[in-house]
Amino acid sequence: MDQRTPVRRTARAAALVLLVLTTSTGCTGGVEGTPGASGLRDPYFPKLGNGGYDVQHYDLALDVDPAAHRLRGTATITARATQDLSAFDLDLVGLTVDSVTVEGRPAAVHRAGQELTLRPDAEVAGRLHKGGTFRTVVRYSGSPRTLTDPDGSKEGWLRTADGSVALGEPTGSMAWFPGNNHPSDKASYDIAVTVPEGLTAVSNGELASRRTSGGATTFHWHVPEPMASYLVTVAIGRFDMKESTTPDGIKVFTAADTTVAADSARVLARVPEVVKWEAERFGPYPFSATGAIVERSGDAGYALETQDRPFFPGPPGTGLLVHEMAHQWFGDSVTPESWRDMWLNEGFATYAEWLWEADKEGRPVQDRFDAAFKNEANWAFPPADPPTAADISQAPVYGRGAMVIHRIRQAVDDDRRFFALVRGWTKAHRHGNASTADFTAYVEKATGQDLTKLWDTWLYGRSRPASED
Repeated sequence: MDQRTPVRRTARAAALVLLVLTTSTGCTGGVEGTPGASGLRDPYFPKLGNGGYDVQHYDLALDVDPAAHRLRGTATITARATQDLSAFDLDLVGLTVDSVTVEGRPAAVHRAGQELTLRPDAEVAGRLHKGGTFRTVVRYSGSPRTLTDPDGSKEGWLRTADGSVALGEPTGSMAWFPGNNHPSDKASYDIAVTVPEGLTAVSNGELASRRTSGGATTFHWHVPEPMASYLVTVAIGRFDMKESTTPDGIKVFTAADTTVAADSARVLARVPEVVKWEAERFGPYPFSATGAIVERSGDAGYALETQDRPFFPGPPGTGLLVHEMAHQWFGDSVTPESWRDMWLNEGFATYAEWLWEADKEGRPVQDRFDAAFKNEANWAFPPADPPTAADISQAPVYGRGAMVIHRIRQAVDDDRRFFALVRGWTKAHRHGNASTADFTAYVEKATGQDLTKLWDTWLYGRSRPASED
């Protein structure tokens, strides 16, 4: 980040839904037995995510009317139980829940804030055993909200000049679909978005189909690789779209708002070049598709590394494109275990900018390091320990995070070995999650060095050292 078709129901079914939606009582929704936890105790967002299950796949069907700012959605969630489950939670804020089934049978629903607690009937609950797979279908509707982050930035469902865009870091995805909204639970996705004819709906992954009927067009996007919920996006509007395929078989899809398409064309044409350059340094590109989404300036306040198709609020510069594309390795494929590990995303992506400038513009990486070292903002707090949720996207996470990477490179003192180390890291955790502790242990094992002083000074130190040495 940088600052950052509805289904008809019979009257009997509708009455049953009304019953289960209105008879759940108490602060736990009447849940007893072995319910999954209502949060994962993330250091900054303790109520985000849910325990007791691991989502395998989301199938989202959205019918969106941008002019009326209304959405109807059906979320079909396939998950594996990680414990015996009598009940479990999903994260969803604002929207109205119209019905819920678990394994095809209506489930009782209780809502408290962002927590949507589902209690399957006794017959289904008796089959939700640890290791088993189950399917939940949530039908919902309403006007999706724009949320305000602790740092004041806007996310969730943002209205644009000619449509809308969904941005999810760190909490915003729960504003438009129910799920296990924490980076530690990644899943594959199918996202079908129906919009008025003449508009386009762009999302992550590959465009599987496009179908127009009755004055509306449905765009179906397929994401085969695991994706964290905060990286899911939908952009609706009028776009100049271009499709191609790289020599390596990666599908390239770019979409630029028609008012900024001409100004974006030169940089967007460099997407394949940037992907190839970064793959040589960071390892094979981790997804089957790539590209970018460019909205009008002012439609959002920041760019975001939405998976395989980064989002930009206006035509990006090459450096910003390099940064967001680097996130495809660092953040999107290797995803942080918790929001405390954000520096692993931003430190590497910032360092990618330094490397690009060195290779393409002749500015030594050490010059960028020296400037970052002198910048007081980078020493406000340790990058691996931001003091509050409002700080996880602040300067030390970026600039000092990049300094940590450069200090590792200096400790290795061999570029061939350093880049082998980086490629080994992205291979070891490809499509998974990793923490700061995972990273420091990996580096020490790969280098055979005790780097305690480096971590204490650059990663966890609370004051700037007297010198760069």
